[in-house]
Amino acid sequence: MTDSVSKPVAVAEVPAHPHYSLTRFLVIKCVAMTAITLALALLQGWAAPRFYKPDRMAGFNMGLLQGALMPAALPGLLMGHDLPIYAPNNSGRGYNIGYILGINTCGSLFFGVAFWHPRGLKFKR
Repeated sequence: MTDSVSKPVAVAEVPAHPHYSLTRFLVIKCVAMTAITLALALLQGWAAPRFYKPDRMAGFNMGLLQGALMPAALPGLLMGHDLPIYAPNNSGRGYNIGYILGINTCGSLFFGVAFWHPRGLKFKR
């Protein structure tokens, strides 16, 4: 009968949210932001000559692509490159809606990473 009684087992407590160094958190965030920026810049450099055709009517999909890549064109424009960021030969409302959705998608991704902070994360002082 004494064999069927279980003995209490000690369980090590694991904190729900470990403490992180603020410096480590900021370094990881900067690396992530730099990686996103580089990926967008490389995508802009690759996509602009392949998909942008001035003689072609740009529709919703082209607006979405150009809107998403427009923020990535800033470094190239600052360095003197003439990059297309808006198609003058477009379908009108469909292109403009795609362009705005592309800009908002890119901004949500970039600034979502910039301002993301896990709940309950505490930093060591």
